[in-house]
Amino acid sequence: MTRSHTPPSTPSAPSTPSAPSARTAPAPDVLVVGGGLIGLVTAWRAAQRGLRTTVVDPAPGGGAAHVAAGMLAAVTELQYGEQTLLDLNLASAQRYPAFVAELEDLTGLDTGYRRCGTLAVALDADDRAHLRDLHAFQTSLGLESHWLGGRDCRRLEPLLAPGVRGGLRVDGDHQVDPRRLAAALLRAAERTGVAFVRATASRIDTAAGRATGVVLDDGTVLAAGRTVLAAGSESGRIGGLPPELLPPVRPVKGQILRLRIPAGHAPFLSRTVRAVVRGSHVYLVPRENGELVLGATSEEFGWDTTVTAGGVYELLRDAHELVPGITELPLTEMLAGLRPGSPDNAPLLGATAVDGLLLATGHHRNGVLLTPVTGDAMAEVLTSADGGLPPYARAFGAQRFAPARQEQPA
Repeated sequence: MTRSHTPPSTPSAPSTPSAPSARTAPAPDVLVVGGGLIGLVTAWRAAQRGLRTTVVDPAPGGGAAHVAAGMLAAVTELQYGEQTLLDLNLASAQRYPAFVAELEDLTGLDTGYRRCGTLAVALDADDRAHLRDLHAFQTSLGLESHWLGGRDCRRLEPLLAPGVRGGLRVDGDHQVDPRRLAAALLRAAERTGVAFVRATASRIDTAAGRATGVVLDDGTVLAAGRTVLAAGSESGRIGGLPPELLPPVRPVKGQILRLRIPAGHAPFLSRTVRAVVRGSHVYLVPRENGELVLGATSEEFGWDTTVTAGGVYELLRDAHELVPGITELPLTEMLAGLRPGSPDNAPLLGATAVDGLLLATGHHRNGVLLTPVTGDAMAEVLTSADGGLPPYARAFGAQRFAPARQEQPA
């Protein structure tokens, strides 16, 4: 059993120099800081549009994707007051089938995409009332979800606890394996000509108020036509920018467990199952390879990525109350990671107050879901004449939290 929170090894890319020499290679059109899902999809789509693109990351293909369950749950995860974000989530969910088909055809890699649906259930009267309200809200917005009684829920998933009082079946919420998705995006980027610099960007390099590239942690300067900051939760503390121009991104800790269905064992669950137990959200995501992903905590503890006994206990306790047979399964991995949260928990996309610097960060719990639409939106920004976001993404412009007046760095 793995008890470390250190992410597993990431897919390897062709060896590259620590930094390209200005004497041997022209500066890229686009320099993407961050090689997680969002950085990779941005780089891949930019390269497809003919832009010379480089990604700076010490371990591309890693990041928060290694501590994500991969639920594509635009309907089930609907929150009151987030109707604008819902539109973006739905737009991205609709892109997923074609998106993964394109990736898998190009790379030959399986992304683990499954059209398995979600069942959200209630274990007591209060949770049942909450789900009833959510169902009414969903249907008022024209979303498809179906109310089921407790007995019907258990017919769908026989291992559910006898006390389940009802639930919502959402067939349109699917899943993908974020680790496999990251591996496929990494290979797609390589095959499309994206270059990789395996180092850490310590600060944005500027001249005359314009971003001109980055400075690596060893002091190497990488120049670029435009720089895209897509470093997840790290985006909010990169150097080279005054405090008022830093992206308003904070780390939100999440702990997650992985269990294994023994070989020859009957399928444990046929779809994602989620619930609120004693006020805490819990979900179980079954993979076709026999893995069962269990989460999710959401903790505002700064930069701490420690796996805690309390977090593990609460996840197992709540999951056991939902699906009692969970305690029979081998526990294979315990991880903690950091999601990038913005003030409204929606992404920050496009141009900033610093000329030449763009953002693709702040996706919070929707990073995996929003990967396809973010790639499309950033490609539009990078290739359009005016550098503006497409209409479906304009509500998520990077400058929406900026002070009314700002001074650019010298």
